[in-house]
Amino acid sequence: MPDRSKAGSQRFTAVVLAGIRPGGDPLAAAYGVPRKALIPVGGVAMIARVLAALRGADCVDQIAICGLDRATLASCQTAGEHLVTDDLLWLAAAANPSESVVAALDELGTARPLLVTTGDHPLLTPAIVDFFCKAALAARGDVAAGVVDAVTVRAAYPDAQRTFYPLRDAAYTGCNMFAFIGAEGRRAAQAWLQVERHRKRPWRVVALLGPQMLVRFFLRRLTLDDALASLSQRLGVRARAIRMRAAEAGIDVDKQADVDLVESILAARERSG
Repeated sequence: MPDRSKAGSQRFTAVVLAGIRPGGDPLAAAYGVPRKALIPVGGVAMIARVLAALRGADCVDQIAICGLDRATLASCQTAGEHLVTDDLLWLAAAANPSESVVAALDELGTARPLLVTTGDHPLLTPAIVDFFCKAALAARGDVAAGVVDAVTVRAAYPDAQRTFYPLRDAAYTGCNMFAFIGAEGRRAAQAWLQVERHRKRPWRVVALLGPQMLVRFFLRRLTLDDALASLSQRLGVRARAIRMRAAEAGIDVDKQADVDLVESILAARERSG
């Protein structure tokens, strides 16, 4: 664990979403595990890698797991691992991720900022987590979301299959990293439900901002900052985007091709030491 005394006063509670979407997950079923987060990559369950990144980050003080119980997580431990520790918090999952975040904010409170990520994000590192958290605080918003541009992802991993939002300034993909800061962040979490329903169809997400923004999107005249300004106005919160520098921040696991990519990246890391 990092030396918390060296971290800043604004430390985060991290919530790892590890529940099941309605209808189940075909990839988890294919691997014979009850949760996608328990799929092994490089011989280690994905959520174990996420927890290691959060535990190594200076900005994270507490960790809560949402949608996965203590016994199920303990069942995926391998020799020498200590995934289940007394300092972990356990949260029940709601019907969908956005409702789970609202419930987490209600249970944990808003006195300290909340970092939300997912259990299927095995390429997270302490450096990625700290970069995001520090940038989110510096942005002085109520809610912040991590994004990475297509140029960065494709330069590092040309075969990565991501959903990119083609905007005027760049094409972006999400990083499954969100910060909710203060009481107003809860309002943004409630509105996230609408975005989540259309997360794989960019134009439908932009349509939520109104017809003018949708036209600008199709004409490639909409920038990320324009979209965030419109979103902030509609939600009544200060929404910020954190442009991540690491391509790995934008790679999670939804399908077998993602598993293969992640395992190749992890193998390359081991070879390079």
